[in-house]
Amino acid sequence: MTATPSTRTDTSPPAAPSVPPHSPADRQDRIAARTRERHTAVHALLEQGQGLREIARLLSLGRNTVRRFARVTSPEDLLVHNGTGRRPKNLEIHDSYLRKRWAEGCTNAELLHQELQALGYRGGSATVRQYVRPWRDGTPPAPTSTRPPTVRQATGWFLRNPAHLDPDEHRQLQALTAACPQLAALQLHVRQFAEMMTHRHGHNLETWMNAVLGDDLPELHSFVTGLRRDQDAVTAGLTLPYSSGPVEGHVNRTKMLKRQMYGRANLDLLRKRMLLSH
Repeated sequence: MTATPSTRTDTSPPAAPSVPPHSPADRQDRIAARTRERHTAVHALLEQGQGLREIARLLSLGRNTVRRFARVTSPEDLLVHNGTGRRPKNLEIHDSYLRKRWAEGCTNAELLHQELQALGYRGGSATVRQYVRPWRDGTPPAPTSTRPPTVRQATGWFLRNPAHLDPDEHRQLQALTAACPQLAALQLHVRQFAEMMTHRHGHNLETWMNAVLGDDLPELHSFVTGLRRDQDAVTAGLTLPYSSGPVEGHVNRTKMLKRQMYGRANLDLLRKRMLLSH
């Protein structure tokens, strides 16, 4: 006589799955904190009489983003999504039915999916399986894998203004530089060079280059070698208020017109268009 497999007889209701808070005021995640900070900053500048264009420039935000923050009186009006950035799934309307069937001993996600389809559910079985996974006894939580930052992300953190980094980016950048002394030295030299460019402190160029050569940073050493080839011009560019930007703009516009006219007209018409475009 063969033994029949035992069925689950525990009728105690499963623990509630971990879902994000439904009330926007209860959200404390990174996106919610950033939304509240930006809302406060935008409305503070609006009270000072600043326009949307100027606010977007000061906060390094898009004009549409600033307009969206300016239209609402409370940041909670913008936090209408759940913690994942998506609206609640339509599976949540069947939560009571799933809990009832689970308490009755039906723990087969595929069977539950078939029953939900009869009730009008149009999602997939994988969604049902993921929804009931926290209810299973003895199931360890899924490990949270912390992916290291990509080269593009790290480069952006080094080159951007530190004031424009959000708290999470600050935290990751600090962890990155703490783990690698060479990256910490690189961050210091990059920010010092940015200070020379933005504040026209060209007289500090020689001191900066000597400090770079004193660290084990071969890539920056080659950069310093290039600067020394024409150091007088570089120093003037970092000191004087003059720029070749307007000339480069005219050259770029001329090349654009030439490409547009290629194969379409003769030199006389191209010359007229060049003159009229000034």
